Amino acid sequence: MDSKMNDSKIIDGKILSSAIRKKIKKFGDELNKKTSKVPGLAVVLVGENPASRVYVKNKIEKTKEVGFNSIEHRLDHDVSEKQLLDLVDKLNEDKNVQGILVQLPLPKHINSDKVLDKIKPIKDVDGFHAQNVGKLWSGLNSLVPCTPLGCSIIIKSILPDLSGKHAVIIGRSNIVGKPMAALLLAMNATVTICHSRTKDLNSVCKEADILVAAVGIPEMVKANWIKKGAIIIDVGINRIEKNNKKILVGDVDYDECFDFCGKITPVPGGVGPMTIACLLLNTLLTAYTQFDEKAPDLSSFLE
Repeated sequence: MDSKMNDSKIIDGKILSSAIRKKIKKFGDELNKKTSKVPGLAVVLVGENPASRVYVKNKIEKTKEVGFNSIEHRLDHDVSEKQLLDLVDKLNEDKNVQGILVQLPLPKHINSDKVLDKIKPIKDVDGFHAQNVGKLWSGLNSLVPCTPLGCSIIIKSILPDLSGKHAVIIGRSNIVGKPMAALLLAMNATVTICHSRTKDLNSVCKEADILVAAVGIPEMVKANWIKKGAIIIDVGINRIEKNNKKILVGDVDYDECFDFCGKITPVPGGVGPMTIACLLLNTLLTAYTQFDEKAPDLSSFLE
């Protein structure tokens, strides 16, 4: 993979996300001058999941980088569901908190859906609340899940007009697959969602001008699944052992597919940085609403 890191085929999520964060800081500073207020992002981490801890650490670091207030709540693994719901209630009413993120996965004794639905839709910067999901599918203004939003920004930076393009999504989760489909439809793509029951999955994928892999199976997508010149967005992040080393890989066999695709996101360094940038973007956009100011158009962050 290293020999290909400078190739023009590679979609560098670090560079794109850095540009977006700079815009977020600029708009956030302007908002502060108008209102004397600073957007606050509250992150709740339950337990000691290693991946979640690293992810939360990165989120907190980037939150501070753009000049937002970072509010951290670290709870023990055995915290009760009621205690967590009470904390969410408290954050809902806190005027210093514009965005609330409860890091998933939660321990098995806690109902994740119940917790996510407890967050006020206007503070739901993860975009998981049923009200925001419904608005997204209805084409109404809403907070959009961060990973699909990041993917859509990546795609738009390469192909501003998706009319006539066929987009195939592998995975139908509420976190990535379904909202990704809604965003791609809004961008005028023709969309196919695949999943574990899809017949001849590789044949369907081979029809894709844009392939979004979000299934959680390491290096599942092979070269013979790829249409020549396709854009590949690899959402997967899997830790595997290769040559006696633990490494991170996506759902796409990067090395095998590289020569066939037109553009591809690496893992790591592709979609991941964009997810955090979009979390901050959601926090800023909802802060405008909560501070009674008109939010800039999303396109302002893509110029």
